[in-house]
Amino acid sequence: MSETQTSGATAADSPNAPEIDSAIPQEELERLTDEIVSALKTVYDPEIPVDIYELGLIYKVDITDDRQVAVEMTLTTPNCPSAAELPGMVEGAVASVGGVSGVTVNLTFDPPWDQGRMSEEARLALNLW
Repeated sequence: MSETQTSGATAADSPNAPEIDSAIPQEELERLTDEIVSALKTVYDPEIPVDIYELGLIYKVDITDDRQVAVEMTLTTPNCPSAAELPGMVEGAVASVGGVSGVTVNLTFDPPWDQGRMSEEARLALNLW
């Protein structure tokens, strides 16, 4: 679905993720990652009853050693009516996580979003089987 990066290394959302070379202790990095994902799951596209994380709109989350978080995300379509508000909602949600020192949200349309990026949970909620 998405990936979390720290100091240029990648930690995928999997129990087999590689160890990351970071000034942030591994336990704290895992807590931050879990809480950021939880925060992202509170943000919904107003037109779709599924959170943006499960929809696959979050492409990458980068946590630097100084706890700055950069989120790369997309929208379901470049003409999405929520384009003006979703990045701000993401920024606010991630900024609410304890220990985060700042947040930057970047929109991208490369690669374009498609339904294949959705989780099984999102497919079930939208009855897309």
